[in-house]
Amino acid sequence: MNEGLTKYPAFACTYSPEIPKILNDKCCSLMISTYQAGKVVFISPNGNDKLVQLPRTFKKAMGIAYDSGKMAIACLDEVILLANSPQLAKFYPNKPNLYDALFVPRVTYHTGYLDIHDLAFSKDNIYGVNTYFSCLIKIDEHFNFTPVWKPKFITHLESEDRCHLNGMAMQYGKPKYVTAFNQGNTPRSWKENITESGVLIDVETDDVIANKLPMPHSPRIYRNKIYLLLSATGEFVEVDPLTSNYTVITKIDGFVRGLDFIDHYAFIGLSKIRKKEGAAFSHLPIAEKAVHSGIVVINLTTGQQVGVINYLESVEEIYDVKILPQIKRPNILNTISEDYKKAVMIPSTTYWGQIEQRDADLQP
Repeated sequence: MNEGLTKYPAFACTYSPEIPKILNDKCCSLMISTYQAGKVVFISPNGNDKLVQLPRTFKKAMGIAYDSGKMAIACLDEVILLANSPQLAKFYPNKPNLYDALFVPRVTYHTGYLDIHDLAFSKDNIYGVNTYFSCLIKIDEHFNFTPVWKPKFITHLESEDRCHLNGMAMQYGKPKYVTAFNQGNTPRSWKENITESGVLIDVETDDVIANKLPMPHSPRIYRNKIYLLLSATGEFVEVDPLTSNYTVITKIDGFVRGLDFIDHYAFIGLSKIRKKEGAAFSHLPIAEKAVHSGIVVINLTTGQQVGVINYLESVEEIYDVKILPQIKRPNILNTISEDYKKAVMIPSTTYWGQIEQRDADLQP
């Protein structure tokens, strides 16, 4: 059979034996967002040698914020806030006594089309990267968005994706660093010199910490170090803010985007090159090797790759990657299925209710 015509089951993947063992040992699950497939996917250990997946539909799922019992997902034109209920999980009607977490929709913020990329919680707010308007925002019930910061080279807010602002690293509950593809101030100027114009910016000082970066994504502060991904070259790097230099921890054969950590492991998202972008992406340094999508796990101590998940079907592009600590078998409900309407949470207890069908003559 022609391998190119092989049809695999939805979300079929291969994985290194080390992956389930790491997740099981660290008592955690993995969550990814794939806007191309319109899904979030939970990846959980089933003992030390197997993985189980749970994909759920969220239209154009992008950035994910997670903080203990709450989660937010940036979607096509809204941000959905969810809360975890272990009690509802235990009595989930379809599969009772299987899940140890269940994320249930609580609030939907109607943002409109902002192309929100990274998303994060602070103490009282949800911060997001508003890529279309080239600024950082707060998301609440008052407006579609409230601008809180923009790069100093952006003169005013327009829905023009001028510099492709995309990544955000949090420190002490506030945005500290952001990544952008360039310092342009005209519509989609970032496409002009995509492989050597990216920047890492300090939000507090407005200073450019590092420049000439090849498509930077996913800046993160972990154990007081600054990490980010250089998508155009497939590099996972550590940035020194004092010298503006970066050190390559490892180079990966693929388009890297989406980063999270647990213990001494870094989990990195891997995407295929977007053919629809044409020449802008087909000439990237990593283009010939960016033929797989999945997750790569790196040992921070040695810089060595210790495991990989490789998708064979359904997932071609990954945006965000999140570790869910102390959760080994999570579930999540969206607002598309009727199930979320049956899940009732009050301060003292939870209920799985019923949806009654009203008689036709009682319908308004």
